[in-house]
Amino acid sequence: MGNSGSSSTDPRFASAARAFTQKELEDLRSLHTSLASQSQSNGKYVSPDVFKAYIGIDGPLGDRVFDLVTQKRKDQKLTFEDLVIAKGTYEKGTNEDIEEFIYQLLDVSGDGTVRRNDLEVVLTSMLDNLFHRQSSETKAGSDQEIVIVFINAANFTSDSMSLQDFQKWCTLLPAVRKYLGSLLMPSDSGSQVPQLQHEDKIHPSQILLRKEYAWHIGGALSPTELDEWKLLYHSSVHGLSFNTFLGNIQIDGPTILIIKDKEGYIYGGYASQPWERHSDFYGDMRSFLFQLYPVASIFRPTGANHNLQWCAVNFSSESIPNGIGFGGRVNHFGLFLSANFDQGHTFSCTTFGSPCLSKTSQIYPDVIECWGVVPRRADQDRPEVIKGTVLERFKEDRHMLNMVGLANSSE
Repeated sequence: MGNSGSSSTDPRFASAARAFTQKELEDLRSLHTSLASQSQSNGKYVSPDVFKAYIGIDGPLGDRVFDLVTQKRKDQKLTFEDLVIAKGTYEKGTNEDIEEFIYQLLDVSGDGTVRRNDLEVVLTSMLDNLFHRQSSETKAGSDQEIVIVFINAANFTSDSMSLQDFQKWCTLLPAVRKYLGSLLMPSDSGSQVPQLQHEDKIHPSQILLRKEYAWHIGGALSPTELDEWKLLYHSSVHGLSFNTFLGNIQIDGPTILIIKDKEGYIYGGYASQPWERHSDFYGDMRSFLFQLYPVASIFRPTGANHNLQWCAVNFSSESIPNGIGFGGRVNHFGLFLSANFDQGHTFSCTTFGSPCLSKTSQIYPDVIECWGVVPRRADQDRPEVIKGTVLERFKEDRHMLNMVGLANSSE
């Protein structure tokens, strides 16, 4: 099972190879041979450029991935044994092995410490790849701003991020963990970002849910919920009206409520169940709260209670406040909008383990919008929206990945 130009006696290779079936090893060999044939190396090894094009990552993060996969040899040669060892750790290892590998990816400077500037490089590279931006372009202020809101969710101990800090960061940003966990398993990056549909009369500048925020929220959802999201209600078009809101969002599927308040904070909740009149909490454990600006975080149910969704309409009892909300308890919700849509509140709550989502607990909405999630049927293929992806450029390798069972791994 050796490969010319490299040794197959490495104990790490022997250990990693045992994690694969013979058929999987043969398919990995075919994959390596295919990539090596494009590297002008007489089929012996894969060059950095071909490897980075294959995984779709260039720049410092791509260099870092190649460095780790080639065992930090610095010889610019990815052998078959390297591929098996890396995939054995990255795909077949324990959760601890995988997270340690991903954590090392963040150290793009290679100095042994993950710092804020490392995260900035990694996030910029991720967003460039996800949204097919040219990394050589000068980043607009809004692009830099979105990187900062993701970094703001991180905890740094003495100016560095520990492995434990990284694990907590990934809990708050599941989309980041999902992306970093699929770098060696190429798939259409578009599958991680839903298509956002809205009426032409709404100018894009009015919409709170920018595509990067949609990717962030989508990190906590299943692949079937990442096909299309449709704007059902926007306060600048439909007015700050509870009745209009409820009339516009009468769909059977999940919805995403987003609020921008007078303080400029943006946050909201994913409602897994339709908004229907109830006199008590209802919903299921798929619901969650999130922050988008000035910090991006997701807060899933902790299991402490089942006070998930709230939708009270035309009740006269003070113990049943009219409005919509998530988590917490009556009059002390994780997030609540009164039926007048002119005020609400957000408190820390055990339902989601979430903090106050805004600057203060009392909130005054400036913009409210609600998106309907249009689930993709199991037999419905997502249309190709973005052309020229890495998978289109490497159709042969895509076929090989399908044989190994690694294609569409993000799903």
